[in-house]
Amino acid sequence: MSLIQTNFTEAPPAPPNVMIIFGAGGDLTRRKLIPALFHLSAAGLLPKGFAMLGLDRLDLDDQAFRERIAGQVEDSLGAAFDRRVWEGLVSRIHYMQIDMLEGADYERLCERLSEIDAERGTNGNYLFYLAVPPSLFGPVTDRLGDVGLLHQSEHDWRRVIIEKPFGRDLESAIALNTSMHRNMDEDQIYRIDHYLGKETVQNIMVFRFANSFFEPVWNRNHIDHVQITVAESVGVEHRGAYYEEAGALRDMIPNHLLVLLGFLAMEPPSSFQAEAVRIEINKVLDAIKPLTPEEVLTHAVRGQYDAGTMPNGEKVPAYRASPGVNPKSFTDTYAALKLTMDNWRWAGVPFYLRTGKRLAAHYTEVAIQFKRAPTIMFKHTDVDELAPDMVVLRIQPNEGIQMSFGAKIPGPTMQVGSVNMDFCYEDYFGNRPATGYETLIYDCMNGDATLFKHADTVEKGWEIVQSVTDVWAALPPRDFPNYAAGSWGPCAAGDLTKRDGRMWRRIAVPKARIAAEPG
Repeated sequence: MSLIQTNFTEAPPAPPNVMIIFGAGGDLTRRKLIPALFHLSAAGLLPKGFAMLGLDRLDLDDQAFRERIAGQVEDSLGAAFDRRVWEGLVSRIHYMQIDMLEGADYERLCERLSEIDAERGTNGNYLFYLAVPPSLFGPVTDRLGDVGLLHQSEHDWRRVIIEKPFGRDLESAIALNTSMHRNMDEDQIYRIDHYLGKETVQNIMVFRFANSFFEPVWNRNHIDHVQITVAESVGVEHRGAYYEEAGALRDMIPNHLLVLLGFLAMEPPSSFQAEAVRIEINKVLDAIKPLTPEEVLTHAVRGQYDAGTMPNGEKVPAYRASPGVNPKSFTDTYAALKLTMDNWRWAGVPFYLRTGKRLAAHYTEVAIQFKRAPTIMFKHTDVDELAPDMVVLRIQPNEGIQMSFGAKIPGPTMQVGSVNMDFCYEDYFGNRPATGYETLIYDCMNGDATLFKHADTVEKGWEIVQSVTDVWAALPPRDFPNYAAGSWGPCAAGDLTKRDGRMWRRIAVPKARIAAEPG
């Protein structure tokens, strides 16, 4: 049972297994994976028969690796760190030096896993986490397959988690899926998207389908448009070389934003089982109309940040001044799209997507704006126009749901003002420490793929943006950089909504941090 259906404290422990992390010396393991295992252990969700085996090039033994990560994990967890929980977990953490391209090292890996099985009672169940560059996904799984570590039986299971990017275009995504399928069935592959580990994303289905007053109005008859915003206040930091190959569009939209759109727009699945949910999400992606080359010019906006001042007063350099970045780079650090669908529920409803680096706030939300009510009954009052009702799903930070609607302003005349009802997860359910990976790792251990991407979903996502990447590659931008760090993106992004008589929703950040919105 997925944590999407139950509470952390009520869920049973996962089955016995060894979690093998390729790239255990890296930043992801330190900041996210081991803290996630800590939280699962604190919640009683790791089985007695559990062990973690870290693999990397570092010449360390078990004890040296434990000492190396202990201080890092304590810093990452902060006030959530509990020494008793950590001591119970760290004793089950092992390490092995490995050359990931050397076949003989995988023979040694087989021997080490057999030892851990015997010592820890893990029953031969292996969860391989590939926290490595995508270029190693194929070679690593090939070598695991060569030594039989991906072969599963009725008595044990073998699963592999891979991190994005799942390719850089449609052709490479198909090649990656073909490579993975050489050694595994699709149900052994878990393509992880940490956004799907956030409570609000998982709650979209519950919000829609468990509340009978929303589903009847969740369609083109009542909804005017939808906005999905994934804003990042950080720059590319040390990822300049990677970002030069990716850019904002490739890095975020086929992965995070289109999956959010899928959960938001899908038809009710027959159940919360993985296959039923994936089928409905794929139907949404199939219904999205690919942009023609001509439409790309008016339905897609790209940007690159210049030097600027962040809302906290920090002065930051331009993207082109970042390490590993070409000083004349045309890479996009901002991307916005207008997408529409060819299906009965959403025909004529535009979906506006935007994402970018060095924006005014670190903020992710989905805003659903409803159509305005007719004002005919207010014709003899001071009311000229009614503000549209809106539902906002806040994904980060401060996860929650906000609803705005009209109410009479007290007084002798008829005046209508917008009021907000605001639900915060922390207020109702407490602030449970989490990295966003806990639910996903736990689900993988249980074989629940609901929150993971199917090969078809990945390829459909790339199909949707392919025309945009093709046009952008053929027509280099003339105005880069075109937005200042600390703003909300290029002015052209405002034109994307203005052409339709709409505007981007103003993100509600503290007054000291408010920056100008495009349009």
